[in-house]
Amino acid sequence: MAAQIEERGWAAEHLVSLRQLGAAQQRCSAVIAAQHRRIEQLEAQLLRTRAALVVRTTALGWARQQDVAAIDEHDPATLDESLQAADLVICQTGCLSHGDYWRVRDHCRRTGKTCVMVEQPEALRIVRLQREAAAG
Repeated sequence: MAAQIEERGWAAEHLVSLRQLGAAQQRCSAVIAAQHRRIEQLEAQLLRTRAALVVRTTALGWARQQDVAAIDEHDPATLDESLQAADLVICQTGCLSHGDYWRVRDHCRRTGKTCVMVEQPEALRIVRLQREAAAG
């Protein structure tokens, strides 16, 4: 008799454990499903954000290209005037358009002016320092 009571106790505990395990599995399944939905939402948002970035980058590229074209259309006369007034021409190569680069080089060759092409802006620091020392 005692064995039967003990067996019923174990069976009852086993049923309680199984119910708790089932409830834990349901909670885990619900959490996993919610996480799956959230991942899908985030992936869709990321795709929309990437598409917006492509659109914005393309628009900026077109705008820059139009700005450069507009500057190149008006710049030659101003560039020529500035070059004629200069005693020495110092150009940072990354700041010139391809056409301006050749215009400056050609002008310096024709007029005999010294033309210095600088790749790094820090190289121009010595010119500023010498000018400041001469003024001071």
